[in-house]
Amino acid sequence: MIGRLNHVAIAVPDLDAAAARYRDLLGAEVSEPVDLPEHGVTTIFVTVPNTKIELLHPLGNASPIAGFLERHQAGGIHHLCYEVDDIRGARDRLVAEGLRVLGDGEPKIGAHGKPVLFLHPKDMDGVLTELEEA
Repeated sequence: MIGRLNHVAIAVPDLDAAAARYRDLLGAEVSEPVDLPEHGVTTIFVTVPNTKIELLHPLGNASPIAGFLERHQAGGIHHLCYEVDDIRGARDRLVAEGLRVLGDGEPKIGAHGKPVLFLHPKDMDGVLTELEEA
């Protein structure tokens, strides 16, 4: 069921500074910022040879990333995202096994324009886990 690691998401207190570090110091390809109001975040994707790094910054005070940064002021890893072929099938199988899907359980369109879901970190060894339909 689980596919490749799509990205590692890092919440950052200063999106421009974080993007500059990856671009200017590490020589990575860095995308332009994209606002995702439905998710309450602004994202930048950093492309590395074997996956992507998603830099997350709050889009408004109600953003879940704002709360994360209150607890982790320097920023930190927020979630891991794995690809799945069939997001609803994966959801149904995982829920049947007792895992919890955050929100209303229905996929939402994520930063790549594809359906995504988040699994409760308490069910995934303390790691917020995103599934993205490939």
